Amino acid sequence: MPAPVSEQLSRAIETLYRAESGRVLATLVRLLGDLDLAEEAMHEAFAAALESWPQTGVPDKPRPWLISTGRFKAIDRMRRRSRLDGRQRDLALHMEARINEASLDDEEIEDDRLRLIFTCCHPALPPEGQVALTLREICGLTTEEIARAFLATPATLAQRIVRAKALIRDKAIPYQVPVSRELPARLGTVLQVVYLIFNEGYSAETTGAELSREAIRLGRLLLDLIQEPEVMGLLGLMLLQESRRAARTSQDGDLILLEQQDRSLWNRDQIAEGISLTESALRSSRFGAYTLQAAIAAVHAGSSSVASTDWREITLLYDRSLRILPSPVVELNRAVAIAMCEGPEQGLGLIDDLLRRKHLSHYHLAHSARAELCRRLGRIPEARASYEKALALARQDTERRFLAGRLEELK
Repeated sequence: MPAPVSEQLSRAIETLYRAESGRVLATLVRLLGDLDLAEEAMHEAFAAALESWPQTGVPDKPRPWLISTGRFKAIDRMRRRSRLDGRQRDLALHMEARINEASLDDEEIEDDRLRLIFTCCHPALPPEGQVALTLREICGLTTEEIARAFLATPATLAQRIVRAKALIRDKAIPYQVPVSRELPARLGTVLQVVYLIFNEGYSAETTGAELSREAIRLGRLLLDLIQEPEVMGLLGLMLLQESRRAARTSQDGDLILLEQQDRSLWNRDQIAEGISLTESALRSSRFGAYTLQAAIAAVHAGSSSVASTDWREITLLYDRSLRILPSPVVELNRAVAIAMCEGPEQGLGLIDDLLRRKHLSHYHLAHSARAELCRRLGRIPEARASYEKALALARQDTERRFLAGRLEELK
């Protein structure tokens, strides 16, 4: 009969699972060549730890113990299957030989994590599948935790994960880091997935902080594995944006605009780290759009108020962003920056041009920005009409409450 698990040991194993399950799973995928089989083996290894460690104590190096245990659990499973189905015997013997010969050194294990990240973020998978699989397999979140963060049902998230795994299997997506000529494009997809996760967390009203933390953790992991400027830039951007979380909403959950935020609540450690990473990325000639966004966030973070912000520098950074990655949203942000340094009339003209071209006619923030500039110019009926359009398009409750409040003020 196994020894009872103390509460302290149970917490230690739970912490270890959060920290190491991604590494253990990544190596088991390499050893076994199958994501589902590796996941089963990883969970069986942690279950074995709960049974064994109360008697033997936690090993000095728990990760190799878990990998080896998972490996043997998988071998046992394959042997049982081969006894039930003779056609599986040769396959089981082949996989067993491959597993026993595989390397378990630390450098190979770190490479395993990078391989798994690129597999989970493969462009053949739909974006929602990439996000769900990354959070499940790399971050170690449960299906229930992911579903709660995305305000979806566990069944819906489970289906996304199942479909993504099926695509990996059916399309024979290789478990490998892309070759050098493919790396920039494939790394771009990985960074996009990480930023999608962060943005979902940054805009979520209740469960967002957890997703943002996971995205930042992924950014740190990527930077440990790939010393690329744009990885630095993305991590810097996420830290600079996350630094304002405590000041973005009131105690009642109402949205607070940048100009009204209490800047003493901004996280100075995150700002310092974010600026340092951004400056390092900018020293390279290979930085991209994430680094430029981080540079803009760094200008805001280094200012004591909206009035003292260097809006001309921000406008120049948006100009550079548009040359690298043209986007109507970047054009909108540039128009707001021009309104801040040249006057609301100039910014309003640019926003009206964007709306006429219908690039942003269904984007609530475009109508909200137009309403704000009209309000400042005293064009109240126009401001009211734009706020009403923004309110009709907004989905987040915090944004809807803010827009409704602005409309109430204009009565």
